Amino acid sequence: MQRRLANVNVWTVAAIAIIAALFLPNLTIVTGLFTPSNENWEHMKEFVLWSFVKNSVVLVVATAVSTIIIGLSLAWLIAQYQFPFRRFLKWALILPLSIPPFIGAYTYHGIVNYTGVIQTTLRENFGMALNPAHFDIMNLPGAIFIYTIFLYPYVYTISQVFLSQQSASLIESTRLLGKGAWRTFFQVVVPISRISIIAGASLVVLEVLNDYGVVKYYGIQTFTTAIFQTWFGLGDLETSIKLAASLMGFVIVILLIEKILRGRRQYSYSSTKVRPLPLIQLTGWKGFAAAGYGFAILGLGFFIPVAQLIDWTILTFGTIPLDDFMAYMRNSIFVAGFSAAAIIIFALIVGNFARLVQGRSAKLLPKLTVLGYSIPGAVIAVAVVTAFVALDEFLAPLYRVAGMNTTLVLSVSILLLITAYIIRFFAIGFSSIETGYDKIGTDFQDASRLLGAGLTRTFFKVDMPLMKGAIISGFILVFIDVLKEIPLTLILRPFNFDTLSTKAFQYASDEKIMEASQASLLIVGISALAIVIFYKFLEKEMD
Repeated sequence: MQRRLANVNVWTVAAIAIIAALFLPNLTIVTGLFTPSNENWEHMKEFVLWSFVKNSVVLVVATAVSTIIIGLSLAWLIAQYQFPFRRFLKWALILPLSIPPFIGAYTYHGIVNYTGVIQTTLRENFGMALNPAHFDIMNLPGAIFIYTIFLYPYVYTISQVFLSQQSASLIESTRLLGKGAWRTFFQVVVPISRISIIAGASLVVLEVLNDYGVVKYYGIQTFTTAIFQTWFGLGDLETSIKLAASLMGFVIVILLIEKILRGRRQYSYSSTKVRPLPLIQLTGWKGFAAAGYGFAILGLGFFIPVAQLIDWTILTFGTIPLDDFMAYMRNSIFVAGFSAAAIIIFALIVGNFARLVQGRSAKLLPKLTVLGYSIPGAVIAVAVVTAFVALDEFLAPLYRVAGMNTTLVLSVSILLLITAYIIRFFAIGFSSIETGYDKIGTDFQDASRLLGAGLTRTFFKVDMPLMKGAIISGFILVFIDVLKEIPLTLILRPFNFDTLSTKAFQYASDEKIMEASQASLLIVGISALAIVIFYKFLEKEMD
């Protein structure tokens, strides 16, 4: 009995320590609201804060609506109809998610600008000298297009899985009542898909608010760009904290709206006889129109930008020293791999704590760790820096005893960046691990305990082998997100430490978009491969 309690206490202490470490740094942002205002903050409130709010709202609302339209329509086509190339499109439509929006932003700018392939072809082959202003994409509508075409897979994936598992009787009943395809879609499919639509759109909104690369490159003023400008341009951390707190409040409002929209409505079955939707065969022009729609979206979101990146890579191959390029790749793989591994380990501990310890607090505390994903990277960066500077000040006497001439040790180390990654992306790894724990249940654990094994030994000998699938899928998802991340890396990376994403962003910002293609193409290739592996693994698990 004492051994059991000791094991539970070890898991409890470890889990609570992890939860506190992941949650407490964000409280430093809240304290910033109560610090005295300076001139920069007063100036921003009076002249430019409203423009940050307006641009952010326009980007969020327009992107959410457009991704819902595209994502849900594609999901319904794949879930309901049989047409040429459907099996290929079913998984390929997720591939745009492998292209970070900032890479898509500079790639499309290179395609449509004056020296790009479109205007050059029109001038040289067709003698058409059109006004270059008609092709300008570096504005608010252009940013909305970029976000939409590369983020719609969030809505598509969640909605497609949901619709594929719906009972056929729902749709068949509407047809018996004489409703056509369009009325069925709007009066039945959209209402029952409400939860999945809101879930996907919420992820899109959070990604838009977190993004820095697109709005910076296109010159659009948002909260994220303002935080960067005040911190690095003006050297004003206090105003950055206040802007971060304002952005956090903006995110909280959006999450509350999402909660209200989702409401308490649930759609469940009154019978266990649930049949999946039978596919309707589309023949003739209808089938080719459905396939054409899917390929048009896939072309805009994946084939066209990848083709342009490949062309630029061929033209500029060798311009970046191989040793430098390999260093960027090593740095990217190291921080992504280390962060993903740490997140999975911490998620296993926190998830096991939630299983072992009974009570409401054991179920509530782990939820605090997932808040990081709803907080934009720039806000987390401010929070982590503030917390680490305070920690360095606390440890300053130890630094002096060790003979160090500086009080800034942890706050300028790679640990700062990795900690921010863990806080930002812990929710992704934890979600996968939590699902894995729910799937294996506690029967095998109980049997092991009856045979005399302790909790820790049971975890390594029984739970870990059964959790292999959840561990691998969680690692892949976190690895992809860290590999593509920009705001956190730009702010918190140590001196002279570059990754593939930061180098691609720097080259693009310096108008060396061709040189940026090499690092970008490698990011896209690794991410696309990981997404395909994950999706095939997910399909196998669902079968």
